[in-house]
Amino acid sequence: MNHIVTVQDAVTAFADFIEPTDAELDAIELEMPAILADVDLLDAQIITLDRTPTELDVRRIRRARRRLLAALANQATDVHRGGAA
Repeated sequence: MNHIVTVQDAVTAFADFIEPTDAELDAIELEMPAILADVDLLDAQIITLDRTPTELDVRRIRRARRRLLAALANQATDVHRGGAA
């Protein structure tokens, strides 16, 4: 008879190594404005999926695109300068 055993000890034995490093957290923090702007754009686009976009919807999407492009441009200049100031 074969016994089935759990591998919980083997999985949790490396739990300390699963946490993100400080460098990874800094990279996420640097990308966060672009991530949030992208979420805003997706929200604006999702609203218009089941209906014809109104003028307000069009303006909301246009603003969200501009915020995303600005966040990506700022992120690129921060990376080019060598990090956040």
